[in-house]
Parts: sequence; structure tokens; C-alpha cells
Amino acid sequence: MASEYRFIRLRFRLLRTLLGLWGLYLLPLGARAQTPPAAPPDFNRIEPEILPEPTPQPPKKLPPSEELLNAPPQPTPQPESPDNPNFIPVTKYRVTGNTVLSEEEIEKVTKPFTGDAVPFSRLLEARSALTQYYIDQGYITSGAYLPADQVIEDGVVTLQVVEGRLEGIEVTGNKHLKSSYVSKRLNLGAGPPLNVNELLGAMRLLQIDPLIGNLSAELTAGSGPGLSILQVKVEEASTFDVQFVLDNQRSGSIGSFQRQVVLSEANLLGFGDGVRLGYANTDGSNELDFSYTFPINARNGTISASFSQVWSRVVEEPFDQLDIEGVSRDLSLTYRQPVIQTPQKELALGITLGRQESDTSLLGVPFPLSPGADAEGRTEISQLRLFQEWTQRGNDSVLALRSEFGIGLDAFATINPNPVLPGDPNVPDGLFFLWRGQAQWVKQFAPSNLLLLRSTAQFADRPLVPLQQYGLGGLNSVRGYPQNLLLVDNGLFGSAEYRLPLARFGDNQQGLLQLAPFFDAGHGWSNTDGSRTETLAAVGLGLRWQWSDLMSARLDWGIPILSIGPETSGFDDSQLFFSIVVSPF
Repeated sequence: MASEYRFIRLRFRLLRTLLGLWGLYLLPLGARAQTPPAAPPDFNRIEPEILPEPTPQPPKKLPPSEELLNAPPQPTPQPESPDNPNFIPVTKYRVTGNTVLSEEEIEKVTKPFTGDAVPFSRLLEARSALTQYYIDQGYITSGAYLPADQVIEDGVVTLQVVEGRLEGIEVTGNKHLKSSYVSKRLNLGAGPPLNVNELLGAMRLLQIDPLIGNLSAELTAGSGPGLSILQVKVEEASTFDVQFVLDNQRSGSIGSFQRQVVLSEANLLGFGDGVRLGYANTDGSNELDFSYTFPINARNGTISASFSQVWSRVVEEPFDQLDIEGVSRDLSLTYRQPVIQTPQKELALGITLGRQESDTSLLGVPFPLSPGADAEGRTEISQLRLFQEWTQRGNDSVLALRSEFGIGLDAFATINPNPVLPGDPNVPDGLFFLWRGQAQWVKQFAPSNLLLLRSTAQFADRPLVPLQQYGLGGLNSVRGYPQNLLLVDNGLFGSAEYRLPLARFGDNQQGLLQLAPFFDAGHGWSNTDGSRTETLAAVGLGLRWQWSDLMSARLDWGIPILSIGPETSGFDDSQLFFSIVVSPF
């Protein structure tokens, strides 16, 4: 769903009119009409003028940011100079101090104020027009003035620009989160020169950061003309979470009923670093996983490390008598960097170096039970993965895409020049190349009425070891078939689900019950000689129950449409999957 942004209360305090622009306008602006001197005047020379000091006024607060942006403040009107019979030829305006406007923009703004006989009042209007153009582009603390004592040569008038800059960012209200986490991210939209639109964009991006609960800011005058200070007040979001999960999405050979607990902290040391620790258990398995993520730059680039280990044994009859056991480990190091990031879209690139190992035994003796394992039942994979992620959010929809290339490396990996089965060219090992893709689109048609489309795919250039194969069937795949009924080298999966509300519960309507009819389909094949292609398809109904952020549950009844072997022979072999998640904190 499209993220709903909480209102960002951004107030801009104007001291001496637009953070020092009052001072800019009070700089010597050129000669006003005075008592005619005895000698003929030099009309090509602008002399400084001494203006009376203005009466100090108390600081004024501007309206909210949306009003400020819709109706930019106008420059302080200058006293009209009396009629001046003196005219000067102006062919163009030369602007100094400008770093953001193009020559074409400057000429477009100032051209109406050129001519063979231009009165001095038109020079002031050119200056005001250029200042207003800066303001219209979002540079509300920038302005132009006529330099004092300038000599106009060849009809070229100089306009000096002072472009506003952010002098500093002051962060208050944060408790555990470092101030630098906020200030560095806001600095990305602070110029120079300071543009209020870019600054608001940086604030909106920070507002949707999961570490930030709420954000407000005030822009005040700095130590000089064009300088300002951003005062930011932060309300931190809750970053600690505990989840208890019950589901039946594991393979029946090790026990499908799974108990799981996950602890996570999204801001462990105050740098925005996250840690996750999880434990899962079935009748025949125990799994432990750990991950740590650390941000390395203000553009939300991260480095993460993860480790997981699974101890398993077959408990399904009659194979439980064979004492089949296995241990698998997965270690990875990942660098992820967003290269495009706005509140509406994000493009991220990343690289992962991974290591996978598995050991199997039969009756307590190491033994190769899967294709690609060596004589001791050991499989080792060293892999380089390159991934790309794209997310786009609209007012009522979200699109997420992920692409990943996997390359098996010839480094500390299982290589089978002499396969376990002599003469079999189809035995896989640690060398391979594959591509995986994922896509998800969520569309809201009415409150709590959602269409969810999902798709995944994998294509490999050769036979793969089971650690890298593509699974079809189960709670998150083709419902209506047992978990991982098919393990193949190449596969496609698609799902369509529509969720419509049935009822709401609670005093504040925080409880929601939805009906979710669905259709799932998958197609897979392997690269070994003589392998067949298989297709799975299922329809079904689901229920979704949500109670605020504290608890959620789902129940899916899938009916297989196509039969594959004796395990899926018709309507009677439908599958019932469930999941319950409790988050008490």
C-alpha cells in the first residue's frame, strides 16, 4: 500500500524579512533622484545612497509550509523614487553570485527591463523580478541587489545575488538515536544554495524512516544575510520488537508444525543499526539465525552480516527408522546502496558474498543423501550474488521488483570432476550461474479492499544442488500442495489474491476480518537428462484477521486442480495452511 505520510509541520520564521533579505534590500541600491547638482550628472554611474534606519520590528512567523509554498512571500516594497528624467541605455544584465540559474533563465527574467532609455526605477524592478524568480523556484532565502558605486559600461548592468545557505542543523528531542543520523540526512536536501522544496523532500524521506515517529522543524535566521539555521524536533519510534509465530509451512519430513520467536532491535547503538535474533523449532528440526545491519552513509547504504544454522532429522514414518540427520549453515555478507530514493520510489543495488554448507548422515554415519554431495555427505557452496531492487509507491498502490544473479565460485566449494555416481554427467556441484526474479503489486480499490499479485522465477544454466533449487508448493507458493512438493532447477510461480473486508471489531475498529479468494500456479523443470516438466495449479479461500499491530492470523484452504503422483490425486488432497503472529511490544 502507498505509505501515508504524517503531516510534517515545517514553520519558517522570518527575521528582518526572509532571513536577511531585508538587509539585502537595504544595501545601497543606487542613486535616487536628488536635487540636481550644479555639474551635469554621469548617468552611467550608480552612486550609493544613505537610507534611514528602519524601526526594528518583532520577528514574524510565517504561515504553515503548504501556504508558504503556494503563495511565496513578496519582496519588501521599496520606496518609490520620484520621477527621474535621467535615462540610461541597458542592453543586458550581468548576474554575479549565481550558481543555480542558467543564462537562459536570467535573460528571460531580465529582458523586459532592457532598452535604449531605461529609468532607474526599472533597474530596481529587474532586481525585484530576479529575487522573485529565486523565491518561486524555492530559494526563499536568496535575493538580488544592485551593487553600490557600479559603472555601467556598454549598457551592461550588474546584479549581485546572495544565495541562501543553511548555516547549521540543531536536533532536539532524540533520546537514543544519534543527532548526526538526522542532520546528515537532512543535509542532503540543504544545498547550497538552500531550496525549501529540496529540504521538504529530505524531511518527507526522513519522516517515513522506521526509526522516526514524528518530525517538526523551524527555519530561523542565521548569523548573516542569507544564512539560516534549521531547528529540528524529533520523536523517535519504537524500535524493539518481539514476535511469536505459529504456522505449518515446513516440510512434513521434519514436522510441518513450526514454533518461532524473533527478537529485533532497529537502533541498537544509536546509529540506526539493526540486530535480529530468531529461533524456530519443529518436531524434527531446530533453527537459529542472527543478522546485524549497519548504515554506512546518509543515503541509507548498509552493510549487513547474517548467519543461520539448522539441525534436522527425518521424523516422517517409515523413514524415521533410518536415523537420517542433517546440519546446514548459511553465512553471508551484503552491501546494499539505494541510488535513487524519494518518498515515492527507490532503486537499490547490492552485492552479497555467501557461503552455504550441509552435512548429512544415515544411521549415524556420514553419507551422501542428495545430488552433488561428496562421499562424506558434505556439500559446500561459495556464491556471489548481485541484486537490484525497485520499489514504487502511489496513492493506492505499491510495486516491488527484485532481480538477482547468482554465481557459484570455485573457492572452497564442492567440485565433482569424478561424480559419486561414475559416468553420470548430471551430478551438480558448486559451479553454476542462475537468475532469480520477484515481483509484487498491491492495489487498493476501497478501504481494506486489496488486490495482491505475486510472481517469482528462477533459471539456471545447469543442474543445481538442493541448496540452490527452486521449490513449488506450500504456504508461500502454490497452496493446495505440500510444502516444497517439487524441487527443480528452473521454475515460475504466479498468484492472484483479492482481500475484501467482512467485519471490523473493537471500540476503535482496530480489528479487521477479511475474506481472501486466491488462485496459484507454478511450473518447473530441471536441467538433468530425462527430467519432466511439472505444473501445479490451485484455487482456494483464505481468511485474514488483524488486531491492530498486536496480532495477525491467516488461514488458507487450497484445492489442487492438477494431480501429480499419489500425494495430489484430487479434491480430497486439499491443503490447509495457517499462520499466527503475535507482537506484544
